Amino acid sequence: MNAKVIVVTSGKGGVGKTTTTANIGVGLAKLGEKVAVIDVDVGLRNLDVVMGLESRVVFDLIDVIEGKCRLQQALIRDKRVENLYLLPASQTRDKDALDPEVFKNAVKQLIEEEQFDRVLIDSPAGIESGFKTAAAPAQGALVVVNPEVSSVRDADRIIGLLEAQQIREINLVINRLRPKMVASGNMLSEADVLEILGVKPIGIIPEDEGILVSTNVGEPAVLGQSVAGQAFMATARRLRGEDLPFPKLEEDRGFMAALRRLFGVK
Repeated sequence: MNAKVIVVTSGKGGVGKTTTTANIGVGLAKLGEKVAVIDVDVGLRNLDVVMGLESRVVFDLIDVIEGKCRLQQALIRDKRVENLYLLPASQTRDKDALDPEVFKNAVKQLIEEEQFDRVLIDSPAGIESGFKTAAAPAQGALVVVNPEVSSVRDADRIIGLLEAQQIREINLVINRLRPKMVASGNMLSEADVLEILGVKPIGIIPEDEGILVSTNVGEPAVLGQSVAGQAFMATARRLRGEDLPFPKLEEDRGFMAALRRLFGVK
């Protein structure tokens, strides 16, 4: 993905946008890029918690835009990963405090002054003003989707809005995939999601209880060895252009699977 500024979005809330932003940001930094992750969820602010940096927030994005501090004062450097920085959202303001054009200029300033290789923007849920602001400076997008009908339908709407904003580099991250549920027909498969949305996934992240733990303790999964952490790291590598295959997440078992193996049917 050549895009330097990438918005991470979904339409539907609760699909794992913030977790995806944090983990891919950390992954890209581990791979040598200088990365800024920006929380645009004004009024709620969760990216700092997921990254374990909430205790170090002094100034935020709105403070920068209103001239209450310099950009460098609001940026928080992650001490665990070299060249990773967070620009937090404000908890005390609402989304209307952030104008799309002003935010676009702030991101441009960020890249010019700090020489970032990549900027990831954590978009608020929905398709209202917060999404439009988050997408304003973006050259590319990661659309996070859960393999369920409501999430895929919302993602379809978001993809249309991104294309209308001339954002051409759109990639899909399928999050919380449960292979057993897919095998039993109770969850959409990767092929189902691809058929509906017409966008190939750049990342497939399995359901992993370790993600809940990593989020609660502010330790992104890519810093550990969990299955989901490895999948996020592989996604970061694909963003950089590496041609990595998607691993088979789990061998299907049971009577029908045994029959398929017996007759050589895949």
